[in-house]
Amino acid sequence: MENQQDGSNREAGANTPLGMLPGLKVVEMGQNLAAPYASLILGDLGADVVKVEKPGGDDARGWGPPFVGDSSVSFHMMNRNKKSVVLSLDDENDYKAFLDLIREADVFIHNLRPGVENKLKADAETLMAVNPRLIYCSMSAFGHTGPMADRPGYEPLLQAFSGMVAINGDPSGPPSRVGPSVVDLGTGMWSVIGILSALLQRQETGLGSEVRTSLLETAVNWAGRHIADYGATGKIPPRVGTGHNSLTPYGAFEASDGPFIIAAGNDRLFVKLAGALGHPEWPSDPRFTTNAARTENRPVLLPMISEIVAGATVDEWIEQLEKAGVPCAPINSIPQVLEHPQTAAMQMILEADDERLKLTGLPLSINGTRAGFGTEAPSLDAHHDELVGDTTATDTGEDK
Repeated sequence: MENQQDGSNREAGANTPLGMLPGLKVVEMGQNLAAPYASLILGDLGADVVKVEKPGGDDARGWGPPFVGDSSVSFHMMNRNKKSVVLSLDDENDYKAFLDLIREADVFIHNLRPGVENKLKADAETLMAVNPRLIYCSMSAFGHTGPMADRPGYEPLLQAFSGMVAINGDPSGPPSRVGPSVVDLGTGMWSVIGILSALLQRQETGLGSEVRTSLLETAVNWAGRHIADYGATGKIPPRVGTGHNSLTPYGAFEASDGPFIIAAGNDRLFVKLAGALGHPEWPSDPRFTTNAARTENRPVLLPMISEIVAGATVDEWIEQLEKAGVPCAPINSIPQVLEHPQTAAMQMILEADDERLKLTGLPLSINGTRAGFGTEAPSLDAHHDELVGDTTATDTGEDK
């Protein structure tokens, strides 16, 4: 197989994780999205992941409809390539079984509410004493210190608290949350970056590390551009819908049959756009010569563009603007995304045995190969006997 870099040449039928982390053992005690996503990434990269679930299982198993089998689609998304075992850490035998898993683990990941890990004796100090090579990764809602450190949190709460909701949405309507759970998923991604960095350091020191992330840190980071704008100007950046606070024209415009995106992100592209719209004189107008001028005169320029764009269909404008070299795109529905040949070419939708499981793969390829589907999300406690055996047996000290 050739080492092309676009990920389009995956071997026919290849449906396994990437073998980049062979032998890496991960124990996850996660719920919902952030921690399960971190271990999913590691699993897709080839790690062996054991998901330790509380009695009753990860709450996300019930986050439906829709359901596929006994579990929600959300659970299927976050828990491929894992083995499930139910352990109650306040039970002596279950706790011993848990410590046995930790002794063999390279990485432990959890998003327990702060303080619960201490109650369960699953805190960093305890587990790293059991296994000094352990990479211990914890995720919280508001961070490990400060007056709100003990508070729980979910995606919309952190989007609201961090300012993300305030800066998102059309200026003519109410503020809005970002649809995908970018804070949860982003926190999982930052965790993996920290874990891989700690693993690299362990090669030099032989010792583990404690990695901490939080939803708040991720959310404030995502709002970083608007925070920087405020710092530079002392003014709160306004909501601009699909647009951009500092680039013009850059956002959605209504064609005769619906909206589409024009992204003329620099002066050269604006010259091309103006020509395609039939106004090659616009770039010579002092109001529109530079991006800064266009942004300052946005109330003048955008209505002029909108009036012209309304005279043709989305497809007609896409064809014309692409010929002119102007970045543009239709606003696709989910079915349109799935049916588009570019999505198929990039093989972003994993090949599952159950056609109802349209799950997206990792957005990367290595040496031209993407991670395949692997194994479906496990049934609750499906691997108990394989991983820990019978934890109800009492050790009498006999027959030794």
